[in-house]
Amino acid sequence: MLEIEIPGFGSVQLQHLVSDYTGTLSHNGKLIPGVEERLKQISEFMDIHVLTSDTFGTAESELNDLPCKLKILDGEYHDLQKEEYVDSLGASSVVAFGNGNNDRKMLRVAKIGVAVTGREGSAVDILMAGEVYVNDIIAGLELLIYPKRLKATLRY
Repeated sequence: MLEIEIPGFGSVQLQHLVSDYTGTLSHNGKLIPGVEERLKQISEFMDIHVLTSDTFGTAESELNDLPCKLKILDGEYHDLQKEEYVDSLGASSVVAFGNGNNDRKMLRVAKIGVAVTGREGSAVDILMAGEVYVNDIIAGLELLIYPKRLKATLRY
């Protein structure tokens, strides 16, 4: 668990990292270099969940050796499925990462939502859905590894 007191934001106790895969942790379906190492570090103090529509069909093979729970979404309304998943974990204990329109609801409901823009871009609505915006996933994951960065960003 990651525990941090953020002046003006309050006490944060994060137990779960929930992330989108396509365009957030990956580029063209392949894990972005450096993500694997950082997820392994984070798994030592948080549970990791990856929720994805799996546009490229590679999430299972790319994440196979990582300590995370993978959920490939099916059917319609992936935005609602992601929001419900975060709620089921206890949204106040979740930090969520995403870049697409189908991530905006999970970012809004999570204690801390992190909008990520990488090489695949991000949906405009995602930029206002979270508490933090980062220009790449490495910077976002490092907010959890070095939580004083998160504190500096969110403090009032």
